Amino acid sequence: MSTPQWNDTFMRLFTEAVDRFHQGHTRWQDIFTAPEIEFLATIGYRTREMFDFVEDFAQEGDPSPTTALLVASVRRDFFLTAQRGIVSNTTLITVNELPTFGDEVHGIAYLPRIIKKAEGKLYGNLDPDIMYCCGGDRKFLREHGNIHPADFLRMIWGAKGDRQKIVTYVLNAMKNAGQEG
Repeated sequence: MSTPQWNDTFMRLFTEAVDRFHQGHTRWQDIFTAPEIEFLATIGYRTREMFDFVEDFAQEGDPSPTTALLVASVRRDFFLTAQRGIVSNTTLITVNELPTFGDEVHGIAYLPRIIKKAEGKLYGNLDPDIMYCCGGDRKFLREHGNIHPADFLRMIWGAKGDRQKIVTYVLNAMKNAGQEG
């Protein structure tokens, strides 16, 4: 018998957590077992990160399990390659440190906020009360070129802090989707 790949384990855990959520386990602190928490740590994930995707899917049907997996894949890749499997010692980014909903880059409101959240997601240093790929993030990405959250996260990684590259990416996505920029 072969050992399951990490993605198979992730999808099984996601499905089981959604079932547990529907059974009344609606607190992130008690939805996962110790071995499941250990598994999440191997991919650079915290319990609350996984829970937020489970909760949104269980309640709203979005983001999909596939989106959760793709976002986790980017975080895992960054964790294992850029961070060499070492958890960031950086202080967590809190809600007060995020740009406001109305802050703009190149006239695009919310873009500074989602950039900061995506950077925090990559490094694994978002406060547990902040979710990358929350409803507001998903709405922004849909309305600005129908960008997939995992693709945006990979773009943030590749841009290495170059805000102009990120703005250009978003404007091109909007243009390709027939949206005004």
